[in-house]
Amino acid sequence: MPSSMTGFAIAEIEEHDFGVVWEIRSVNHRFLDVSFRLTEEFRQLEPDFRMTVKNALGRGKIDCNLRFKATAELVTTKMLEEKALESLRKIEKGVLKHFPKAPPLSISEILRWPGVLEGSQHEFPKKAYEAAKECLGLALVELSTSREREGERISASMKERTSLIRGILLEIRSKLGAAEACYRRKLLERLEKVDITANPERLEQELVLLAQRLDVTEELDRLEGHVVETEDVLNCNEPMGRRMDFFIQELNREANTLASKSQDEDIGRLAVELKVLIEQMREQAQNLE
Repeated sequence: MPSSMTGFAIAEIEEHDFGVVWEIRSVNHRFLDVSFRLTEEFRQLEPDFRMTVKNALGRGKIDCNLRFKATAELVTTKMLEEKALESLRKIEKGVLKHFPKAPPLSISEILRWPGVLEGSQHEFPKKAYEAAKECLGLALVELSTSREREGERISASMKERTSLIRGILLEIRSKLGAAEACYRRKLLERLEKVDITANPERLEQELVLLAQRLDVTEELDRLEGHVVETEDVLNCNEPMGRRMDFFIQELNREANTLASKSQDEDIGRLAVELKVLIEQMREQAQNLE
């Protein structure tokens, strides 16, 4: 099943004395890039959190934000740490010595300083750690579901464009004979205007060589083959973003060659439409995992 790298999820677990909330945002990225915003109590668990995310997701830039909500009873058990306050006061004096106009620390800034609020080890509920791990798993399940829904939408949109590409390729094939005859007629008309009598046999040879140089049948065959391979990738149940990038590049390369070789106005217009559709697919494929 195709999966997008774009998604959002939120999960929450509430206990009688605390609550944990995970918010996860995901956008496209070449690799897996995970960042965390954690409160001080949970920083020791970051390696475990990171491994959990790595096992759940393959690619994307992932921003994970953990919020911890404690009850009043839990907060009031915290005590001011005198040594930390004294150390902070010395730091503030040193700063004000060099920057006398700097504003003093506010109460909220002091309380947020690491180590100022301390409590005995048993006062922080150990089950909050397990709740945070469980909540992260729930958020990742929701995120994966969100990314799969977006991936299905992208896949359906890309399949619509491959169908349109097939139609354009069929239309181009139907015009090849008329385009060759038209170009041959125009070339003969030019020769007549310059009043040059060409050797019929030599002229026919040159026309054949010119037709071979302008022939786009091979490009059409390759484009049709790449369309088939692209649709096969869209129907597979594994990460496909990198493979899709490759096939989009191949489609674009053949479309450019077709456009440069074509001398017919109608075929040239269709080649432009073809390139527009391929570019739209390229932008969509960048979001696939």
